[in-house]
Amino acid sequence: MAGAVAAKRSAVAAADKVKLSAREVRVFYGAAEALHGVTMDIMCNEVVAFIGPSGCGKTTFLRCFNRMNDTVAGARVTGTITIDGNDIYDSKMDVVLLRAKVGMVFQKPNPFPKSIFENVAYGPRLHGLAPNKAALEQIVEQSLRHAGLWDEVKDRLDVPGTALSGGQQQRLCIARAIAVSPDVILMDEPCSALDPIATGIIEDLITRLKQDYTIVIVTHNMQQAARVSDRIAFFHLGDLIEMGTTEQIFMLPKQKRTEDYVTGRYG
Repeated sequence: MAGAVAAKRSAVAAADKVKLSAREVRVFYGAAEALHGVTMDIMCNEVVAFIGPSGCGKTTFLRCFNRMNDTVAGARVTGTITIDGNDIYDSKMDVVLLRAKVGMVFQKPNPFPKSIFENVAYGPRLHGLAPNKAALEQIVEQSLRHAGLWDEVKDRLDVPGTALSGGQQQRLCIARAIAVSPDVILMDEPCSALDPIATGIIEDLITRLKQDYTIVIVTHNMQQAARVSDRIAFFHLGDLIEMGTTEQIFMLPKQKRTEDYVTGRYG
């Protein structure tokens, strides 16, 4: 009995652990301030959805978590962002390793112009995660299984990834992201280019993946946010207006702007 109680306490503690933390994060493009002092915590193994009108700052904030804004000329980020308590903007941070730890899936599927196998194998090779061919093949298979794609492609791994359907390409990109064993997966409108059937498959996949990963998703689709997320952050004009459980944001929002947005009065 004591062992069972201890195990339960351990599980609760893990669920309550902060994975990503942001404090007073501001983003500037040149002299223009695009994000105004955002503060939030994202917990281990939860799905957080960022919602809000176009241009409100949600994708800008998402890209802060793996320093993708570093690639934008004139972009500057202030404040503090940590993953597992480590400052990701510290000068000693290896950005290549950070982007392996914090994977990203983009709005439009972007498989490499390589075979299905090579798309997934690229990251593990780059980071030296597979000591031999057998280990690499195992990583590829496990990643494709985790992304729910293995049964559909196992007999044609030498086919170009670009030959797959849109939904399959997006799952291939998810497999590519998880092949390097990340802790966090960022998803920027991952279903906006997909049909309803493919969207449903990706949403089911997100629900399964949160058992092993922390997931942050940007979406304009309120129904999707309601289906897949544990908590929601609503952004407007560069400000984080409100963050709460999915049920609370949709059923009992604290801010009038949040209520207006989720009920379709604007946005």
